[in-house]
Amino acid sequence: METATTSAARYSRGAIILHWLIAVLIILNVTAAWVSEDMPKPDRAMIMGNHKAIGITILLLTVLRIVWRVAHRPPAMIETLKAWEAALARVTHVVFYFLMLAIPLSGWAMSSAFGKGKGVSIFGLFTMPALPVAYDKPTAEMFAEMHEVLATLMLVLFALHVAGALKHQFLDRDGTLRRMVPWLP
Repeated sequence: METATTSAARYSRGAIILHWLIAVLIILNVTAAWVSEDMPKPDRAMIMGNHKAIGITILLLTVLRIVWRVAHRPPAMIETLKAWEAALARVTHVVFYFLMLAIPLSGWAMSSAFGKGKGVSIFGLFTMPALPVAYDKPTAEMFAEMHEVLATLMLVLFALHVAGALKHQFLDRDGTLRRMVPWLP
């Protein structure tokens, strides 16, 4: 008889690569913003320039990930999931996709407003134009607050996501984690 662990289908290679690439970039970006807070202005500006470029990269990769997901149906959820676990997984994924779009967009809008229409340099390779928002302090502060609140929500959701993955791996032992982790057998 086949167990849930042995029958759990993996996500496609593209989905796995996009998942981990975006996750690493999000962790890097949150860390960069946090570390740069108390730095001298020139150092902070350099780090935040990279933070913005990584944010735009996350936005573009998220759009690619959504296109990938539409074109490549994800594997069915493991049959042993309780109804509330399956519902929570679906809601978590939808909210993650929303945040992976909304956080970079709010950051880009904030940068556009504070920069008075100056675009965002993407690692010196090219410049993304400013978004068409009001170029004033109240607008910039509104987007800054939105960016921070959404990022905090992302951190809470991230903790929930990791806790759920670890629960499935070590308590339930149901093979859920191996579906997205390429190095697990």
